[in-house]
Amino acid sequence: MANAWKRDRGANFVSPRTLFSLFSATFLILIFFLFFTSSNPNPNPDIAIKATFPFRTIQPFDCQKCPQSYPVIANIVENLRHPFLYSLADLGNLPDKPHKNIARLLKGKPFRKPDISATIQEVLGKFRVEGRDGFVVDVGGNVGMASFAAAVMGFRVLVFEPVLENLQRICDGIYLNRVGELVTVFEAAASDRLGNISFHKLVGRLDNSAVSATGAKLAFKSNEEIALQVKSVPLDEVIPESEPVLLLKIDVQGWEYHVLKGASKLLSRKGSEAPYLIYEEDERLLQASNSSSKDIRDFLRSVGYHHCTQHGTDAHCTK
Repeated sequence: MANAWKRDRGANFVSPRTLFSLFSATFLILIFFLFFTSSNPNPNPDIAIKATFPFRTIQPFDCQKCPQSYPVIANIVENLRHPFLYSLADLGNLPDKPHKNIARLLKGKPFRKPDISATIQEVLGKFRVEGRDGFVVDVGGNVGMASFAAAVMGFRVLVFEPVLENLQRICDGIYLNRVGELVTVFEAAASDRLGNISFHKLVGRLDNSAVSATGAKLAFKSNEEIALQVKSVPLDEVIPESEPVLLLKIDVQGWEYHVLKGASKLLSRKGSEAPYLIYEEDERLLQASNSSSKDIRDFLRSVGYHHCTQHGTDAHCTK
């Protein structure tokens, strides 16, 4: 999931000076949109309310007190039944080699559809037909591509993300998509222990940051790495047993086993009360965090998940 969109091939960029001028003009247009737009891509603004149950071990992240990120480069996503906007955290090397989605923006195109966004909406669409409601839990929220896919459908979302730059972009998206009453954000890494944990952030590739330094740099070894301490919290310490959870998505660059262990109570719920599970199952990343796909599958069977199918590097599991 780290590379959530397919790369464009053979892109021919204009001169740096022209590109920078176009970039500046686009930025001004975006600022105009931020302050004056009244559109709301959320088709069901009143379908649910923000989570109000008491949080025992960690308080939600306050976007109102979060320093504003800049520049804000955001756009709508193409080819989704329920479209949404999101803001980029990694801009590429400006002005010569901008992020692929910035190049698309300058050509008047929407952002590429992230695969996980389409998957989330497909799964939740089936739940909606069945008349089911509940929370979507997004572990490894990145810039919100899974969270906003769910929120614009009217589903309540709990998102866990430890990187401040990504949290800032999630806050951008909460405003842009008008989903402040649906999305609750936690500045933390979900794990199997409560406390603090070392986290490794890759400059220029924040989507590839990870608990494991080795895992963070597997695909992008040339990037600068910054180690920092972040909060860690088991999902079972945050989500009350009385709250329904429809879907649990985990993309944490090899730390999936530890997240799952910290959600054993949630995953042990009976039958349809247990969440539909989507997690990244990349053996290289798992081994970098001292676990394996076998460890995960054995654990999932122990809590009743006997039906798993592979979708690329993602696994989908149900009871």
